[in-house]
Amino acid sequence: MSRLWRVATTCFAISIALSDLADSGEIELDRAAVPGGLIIGKVIPRGQVRLNRELVRTTPTGVFVIGFGHNDRGAFELAARFDDGTTAIERLHVEKREYPTERIDGLPANMVTPSAEEQSRISRENGRITRLRRTDSDETWFAETFSWPVKGRISGVYGSRRILNGEKRQPHYGIDIAAPQGTPVAAPAPGRVIMAENDLYYTGGTVMLDHGHGLTSLYSHLSEISVSVDDQVRRGQTIGSVGATGRASGPHLDWRINLFDTRLDPALLAGPMPDQ
Repeated sequence: MSRLWRVATTCFAISIALSDLADSGEIELDRAAVPGGLIIGKVIPRGQVRLNRELVRTTPTGVFVIGFGHNDRGAFELAARFDDGTTAIERLHVEKREYPTERIDGLPANMVTPSAEEQSRISRENGRITRLRRTDSDETWFAETFSWPVKGRISGVYGSRRILNGEKRQPHYGIDIAAPQGTPVAAPAPGRVIMAENDLYYTGGTVMLDHGHGLTSLYSHLSEISVSVDDQVRRGQTIGSVGATGRASGPHLDWRINLFDTRLDPALLAGPMPDQ
């Protein structure tokens, strides 16, 4: 029987000590499966892991990471096959998650319904972000504890159905944190800078970090950027400043986390917002 540490989604994310996990033919996971959630696991070295038959990358020590999207629900099978021919299976059940509706008014009309020329620019920029989210490095920074990049009022939550200037739009896949203009934004975990752009159409000043194995984080609407592409940053290092660039109605940070194309909830990694 494999071990599964089940923690409430509001608990602090835990840091995995890579040497302290599985030393037998088991699958070990650090938390329960929920929509928008990230799970870090381990099997014995050279164990081959699959989620619903899709191969999951593992480190030489057997560490792996899996994630569940905004609307994922139902049964998932996590299976590991070992060198001696034995297998271990963990059956995960993901419950449906309910999301709030958020209304945002006062945005410029072109930020809600861009022109054809602006749409072309948006497509180019979004295509670049999509390509960078496919980064698949060997690093294991994803196993570190994640902290909040800035303290402030949470003004937008993951998964919310958004109505912009009265028009329905796609759900919001990040966490919005309202803070004064110029407030420093810190890297929540170690990583490498793979994007540092001052003026993207929707996200304005934008930084993206690679945390390894397909896990990336994005920081939007920055007034200033303090890092450059290929910089390696430590947890707590300033990467920029809170602003209102791009599509923003006021100073705030939009923080997003992806596992390749799967959009995750940063709050499930960082836990409750610390006292300000």
